[in-house]
Amino acid sequence: MRYGDIDFNNKTVLITGGAGFIGSNLAFYFQENFPKCKVVIFDKFRNDETFSNGNLKSFGHFKNLLGFKGIVIGGDITDKEDLKKLQDHKFDFIFHEAAISDTTVSDQKVMIDTNVNAFIDLLDIAKNAGAAMVYASSAATYGDSKIFSIGHEQPNNVYGFSKFLMDNVAKEYMKKSDISIVGLRYFNVYGEREYFKNKTASMVLQFGLQLLRGESAKLFQGSDKIKRDFIYIEDAVQANIKACNPRKSGIYNVGTGEARSFQDIVDTLKFELGIEKKDLYIPNPYVKQYQFFTEADISTSREFLEYNPRFSLEKGIKSYIPEIKKIYETF
Repeated sequence: MRYGDIDFNNKTVLITGGAGFIGSNLAFYFQENFPKCKVVIFDKFRNDETFSNGNLKSFGHFKNLLGFKGIVIGGDITDKEDLKKLQDHKFDFIFHEAAISDTTVSDQKVMIDTNVNAFIDLLDIAKNAGAAMVYASSAATYGDSKIFSIGHEQPNNVYGFSKFLMDNVAKEYMKKSDISIVGLRYFNVYGEREYFKNKTASMVLQFGLQLLRGESAKLFQGSDKIKRDFIYIEDAVQANIKACNPRKSGIYNVGTGEARSFQDIVDTLKFELGIEKKDLYIPNPYVKQYQFFTEADISTSREFLEYNPRFSLEKGIKSYIPEIKKIYETF
């Protein structure tokens, strides 16, 4: 399905982090809907390097790009020499998805270097090319806030803080540049091509695989009261495409506007999979840095991006079930 009214044929698109979850879905959106669009992917790709928490430093995986026919460039956004590899292309649109997205990473310098400083370099590339910039911000900017709209940020970890700094940098560029710049504050995105995020993949996938393995779904205690705004990948793609032609540059929430519980996820999965099994409740080890409630205010996203989420939690999970089954059978 196409979103918006821009014809991307004969345009050149850069997707940083294009071998990752959201980036690879964007790449295939262009390939399937605009065959004459030139898509360039820039990704670090994964190796064995890990952070102090044991998680991988990069989630980009070649298997997310099987069937992709565009250009793939290996590189690190924090390496200025690697960024020079992009000089041979004149971009019309830049989708900046590359980042440290692991909220449990505690190395503050690495987080700021990767998420903030590299973003400045990419904004300069966009400005020099006259390209529209759409970049990934995050609901983590809100942290412990009770209000999820712009101006109520209260990040409670360095990841959320880094995304808040990115938004501040973007606002400064909006003042001094004529290019369109849109930041998308993703809430809890789930769906196809997230498997290689490993332990940071959505709980929709993790619960689904637990159930298919014959295990009980492992929920934090009080999960019926832990609520998040869960957004299916198709709606995240929709937001990115519509952000290419905004009525106004700015920072916008990308969610459904409805908070749902982790218990709702498990109950919906069990219904769709036809599984009846008691759940297992465990203590939450992340209490001090955990968001117990998120619900996107998408009023400005509707007004200025014409973004309208199409997938409820039930509809999104139903659409995702075939892929979850495939992952279970394959891996």
